Amino acid sequence: MTRPVIAGADGSAPSLRAVMWAAHEAALRKAPLLIVHTALRWTGNVPLVPQPHHWGAAAEATAWELLRQAAERAQTGTDVQQVTTDIADGPAAEALADVARHAQLLAVGTRGRGGFAGLLLGSVSRDLATRCPCPLVVVGPPPPGRPTHIVVGATGKPGQEPVLEFAFEEALLRELPLRAVHAWTHPHATPGRPQPLVYDIDAVGQEEALLLAEAIAGWRERFPDVTLTEHTLHTHPAKALIDASHDAELVVAGATARRVTGLGPTASILLHRSHAPVAVIRRPTP
Repeated sequence: MTRPVIAGADGSAPSLRAVMWAAHEAALRKAPLLIVHTALRWTGNVPLVPQPHHWGAAAEATAWELLRQAAERAQTGTDVQQVTTDIADGPAAEALADVARHAQLLAVGTRGRGGFAGLLLGSVSRDLATRCPCPLVVVGPPPPGRPTHIVVGATGKPGQEPVLEFAFEEALLRELPLRAVHAWTHPHATPGRPQPLVYDIDAVGQEEALLLAEAIAGWRERFPDVTLTEHTLHTHPAKALIDASHDAELVVAGATARRVTGLGPTASILLHRSHAPVAVIRRPTP
């Protein structure tokens, strides 16, 4: 059975954008779409424990109605073949992460109905970025111009294979060029080679460009139909990806979920400031 593409829905405008994005993605992947609403409720008959006071017949009817409307929009606005809906029990981030264990990817809005209007990123999407077991796509407002490419942040470090694979597959599915962006601020320190206090920017730039070329060389061979360009920049990685997101259809980035501080700085800044949807491919810390 083909694993589904999942969208989280709470009736807000950002979540509806995520539903439509997920529907288009499901159509491209020829996968079913599952639209999920989360709620704090009891599903079993637990003795002596009443239903939460905010959940009842009216709340359940409202939830199913917003799911019906989301499914109807997805079916009329895209070529997705199969759409189902469900209500998942529990806090939103936790419940969606649990459902996503068997998904190809999960799409959510930047913030939901309960968020503050001034916030660019809500708590659910932020928390999911640190715990989602599959690729997470955070969908914001549509970009101002016509998207022309896919962007991937390429660090050149070990463990980036899932990030690059997802980016190449998206570029192939969408028939768009892929822009590999590698940014650096200081020379990499390696065992036996500490970070120098003074260095030649041009020389280090050439080394970083070679690092990028080596990191993606094998992917060129695996995806010969994807038009790939390489960009090495002397700047903060988050700034490089945000600048590249202006005319992008999707930005793909890896993220390490830190036990104490949450997401690393690049992924955190990118999720707040990107002009395009961001796909976060999480790599837990050991």
